[in-house]
Amino acid sequence: MVVQLGGRLATRGDAPLGDRCPIDRTLQAVGNRTALLLVREVLYGATRFESLVKRVGVTDAVASQRLKELVAAGVLAKQPYREPGQRTRHEYVLTPAGHELAPVLLTLLEWGVRHRPDGRGRLGVTHAGCGAEVHVALRCAAGHDVPEEQLLVTGDAAV
Repeated sequence: MVVQLGGRLATRGDAPLGDRCPIDRTLQAVGNRTALLLVREVLYGATRFESLVKRVGVTDAVASQRLKELVAAGVLAKQPYREPGQRTRHEYVLTPAGHELAPVLLTLLEWGVRHRPDGRGRLGVTHAGCGAEVHVALRCAAGHDVPEEQLLVTGDAAV
């Protein structure tokens, strides 16, 4: 076993967790390719619909639906803007909850670099302040790096 289970999770047997699981609820909100790529692009600084559609490579209809879902989930917010002589339009920005997805996206990026290389060169993330590589890590609130085998997932909610 890699991760230990505690509380009611440890004794649930084969009972499905369904949407009682926070991972399941998160995936319901942001768990498809297009949604995650839209969040990636907003994290990278794209905010306008046309740019998001081009960068992600999806149709207007698909982007529109996913953006509506991300706004409804509280991951993105719409902000009005107006170019001179044009009608008011909206751009998309990350909410605080959306910013909290940055480590998830960076973990996916790291995993992809390591396990799904495309042969076009290495992509990575560095600290703009000092130039050192940035890595996502499991760390407890006391500051210790925590290996997977020392993780304890607990749950007291009824399963």
